[in-house]
Amino acid sequence: MTENEKKLLQAKHRLEEAQMRDRNKERKARTRRLIQEGAILEKALPHTTQMTLEQLEEFLCEVFKAIR
Repeated sequence: MTENEKKLLQAKHRLEEAQMRDRNKERKARTRRLIQEGAILEKALPHTTQMTLEQLEEFLCEVFKAIR
């Protein structure tokens, strides 16, 4: 393997590592946002904590249909 091939391979790996870090940052930011939004929903509508996900989805769809 020539020196240029080694440098090219190293650059490729550095790029892949940077992309992986970016994906992890985005995933963690999304997870944090979803948790915060869920906490806000529970605070505003405490009775929703007793609902299944399907019931919650149906409830929210009905509420927002009524608003439109």
